[in-house]
Order: sequence, then structure tokens, then C-alpha cells
Amino acid sequence: MISHALSPRSRIAGTGSYVPERLVTNAELEARLGTSDAWIREHTGLLGRRVAAEGETTSDMAAIAARRAVAAAGLTVADLDLIILATSTGDSPLPATAAHLQHKLGADLIPSFDLGASSAGFLYALTVGDQFIAAGTFKTVLVVGADMPSRVIDPECRTLNVLFGDGAGAVVLTASDGARGILSATLHADGTLAELMRIPGGGSAEPLTVEGIKNKRQFLRMDAPRVRELTMQHLTRTATRALKAARITSAELDWVVAQQGNVRLAEAISGRLGFPSARVLLEPGDHANTMAASIPITLDRAVRSGTIKDGQTVLACALGAGLVWGALIVRM
Repeated sequence: MISHALSPRSRIAGTGSYVPERLVTNAELEARLGTSDAWIREHTGLLGRRVAAEGETTSDMAAIAARRAVAAAGLTVADLDLIILATSTGDSPLPATAAHLQHKLGADLIPSFDLGASSAGFLYALTVGDQFIAAGTFKTVLVVGADMPSRVIDPECRTLNVLFGDGAGAVVLTASDGARGILSATLHADGTLAELMRIPGGGSAEPLTVEGIKNKRQFLRMDAPRVRELTMQHLTRTATRALKAARITSAELDWVVAQQGNVRLAEAISGRLGFPSARVLLEPGDHANTMAASIPITLDRAVRSGTIKDGQTVLACALGAGLVWGALIVRM
């Protein structure tokens, strides 16, 4: 576990996001997978999910979101000192997708790397970027969360096709002005639970073979009921720890951004925190669970719509494969 709380050291200077054009509705899944719109709405609250076009890559999505964040910060790509890309579904196993992102942005020879922490990846990456700024190593850090789960989900899997979508979100971190910024962060991992959410084939433990492909070892597998149970448990606890580290109460929060992908789950977590569901930022009609991109997409849309205003305090929390999870509190 890592936890920190100090005076704000870095702040979010700009946000950006991108989702593919194609919207896969519940009706489409109903016809293709034998599920029902009523069941999906009742159990998840989701209305649709975005799916990337043929030939579109994770780095393509990341580049669009990144450019929008840089522009929103009033900066140019030349101002960036570091790029951190949180993703579990990169363009290829090698090189890091951040290298492709750097190239597509036209950035100078600045350090760029991937960070793999599944759906909690953006929170992990924000914390790492905050540490670099706190140390004085870099002044301006681009943090991106981008994932394309549609490429690693069995097209015939009813449960996962309902829950996941593609997208990218980004923020630019700069030094805090003293009032705004990251107030606290708590990060956790429990490798004993790694079997609950994984892609078995394609790594050094199980190089992918023709037989592996035949048996669909290249696709994501998840014990959805167990992951849901642990998400409720761990996100409630880690959010409470983040509040204590920031020395504030839930009553002092303006908004909660819980991991997207299951509206019912996010509402239940906010209830346990004693936080009104009306103050939970959700986008059920659009992008579902875009893994590392979920939180930055929701943040960006809320900022651009004027829902999140300067000076407001936001709690973000997420859990993903590993299992890894975390919570972060930021004053916008």
C-alpha cells in the first residue's frame, strides 16, 4: 500500500478525452448475444458502449485525448517534460504504446513510458506524475489513460461485451498554485487475487499458440460476481483512507468519480460513503467501462460541461486486474 497526503504538489491544468464514433447499444447486444436491454439496464444501468473502428489503435485514441488536454492547459506539446500512458491494451506487446503516442504528438525526445495497472492505471499514473513534480524532476507531465478492451474480449461473451467499451482520457499536471491539486492518494494491490481477472495467453507464462487461440486464451476472463464484491469492499475502504489522508470528510466532497462500467455499483459505493448519488458523476449512456480511460473521460466531460468547477473537490476511485485498486482526492 502507498498513501500520501501533503500540501498540493501538482494540479490538473487541463483535461481531454476521446471515444470512438461507433456506439454499440443494448439493442444491438440483445440481438447478437441473446441478452436483453431490460436486464442490462437493471443490473448495470448501462445504455451503450463505444467500439473502435477497424484500424484504429490505442495510441490513436490516446493522441486525440492528449492533444485536447494540452490545448485546454493553454500549452503546446513542446512544453511537456514527460508522458505516462496507463494502458493494459496497448498497440502491441513491444514497444511501449507511449512511444507511439510520443511520435504521434510530435513531442521532443522526452521520457515516455507505459504503466500497467488495469482500470486503476490512471490513478497510479497520476500518483507517479505527482511524485516527479514533487521531486522537481519535471514541471509538466502528460498523464493518459487509454484502453481498447473490445480487442481482447470474446465476441461471444455476453457479460464482458455488456460491461466494456473503448476510449481515452488525459490530463496535464503542472506544479500546484498552493490551493488546487492532488490532496491525497492511496494505492493497493493483492496478487493472490490475480486469477479473478486475466488474459491467460500471450505472455511468457503461456506463449500464444494455435491451440491457445482455438481455446480463446487470448481473451479476457473475469469472475464478474467476485470482482464486483471486492470492488464494493476495497473501493469503500480505500476511499475512506484517502479522505482521512486528506483530512476531510465526505461532506466536504463536491463530486465522486467511481470506476465506470456499472452504475449500480458506483451508486452503492457512494451510499456506503454516505455521499448522495446525485453527486456521483456517471456517463452510463456512452462509454461503459473503458478501464484506465474511465475516470479521465468522466473528469474531462464534467469539466467541459461546467459541472466540475474550479476549486471543487473530487474523489476518484477504481479497481482492476491484479487485483489493483486506489483512490485519489484532487481539488480542481
